[in-house]
Amino acid sequence: RREMGLTGKMVSQASIKSDGDVFHEIFRYRPHHISDMSPGNIQGVDLHEGEWGTVGSVIFWNYVHDGKEKVAKEIIEAIDEEKKSVTFKVIEGDLMELYKTFILTVHVDTKGEDNLVTWTFEFEKLNESIEDPNSLMEFCLNVTKDIETHHIQQQQT
Repeated sequence: RREMGLTGKMVSQASIKSDGDVFHEIFRYRPHHISDMSPGNIQGVDLHEGEWGTVGSVIFWNYVHDGKEKVAKEIIEAIDEEKKSVTFKVIEGDLMELYKTFILTVHVDTKGEDNLVTWTFEFEKLNESIEDPNSLMEFCLNVTKDIETHHIQQQQT
């Protein structure tokens, strides 16, 4: 029985034309605004403990993934202002039915006009029959695009 098969890491990148600093700020301080920008994917984000934008705060997400309504409770595990990254660790919710641990990091590289958003998943599956979280990565990239579109539209008005 291979233990290796249960732990995994996935990385995906998307370049965005909107402001990378703003993008980072949204995930750090204003994730509750994402439901306005990506209403088809994210229905609501609530603060359960702590303060927005601080390590140790607990955030509760209502989202629709693969056509199903789901929830996730996440704790902000790390924030790196230099790297513009925020790390969320899932502690409760639908993902915990599949994974023993699930950690998401969203990190923004800002280089002039081109901003690169990198999503990293680090996870441990409960068993080997569980698929890699490809569709969840797709979901995160879709949310990224929605946020970008929202900001570009705002800049034009």
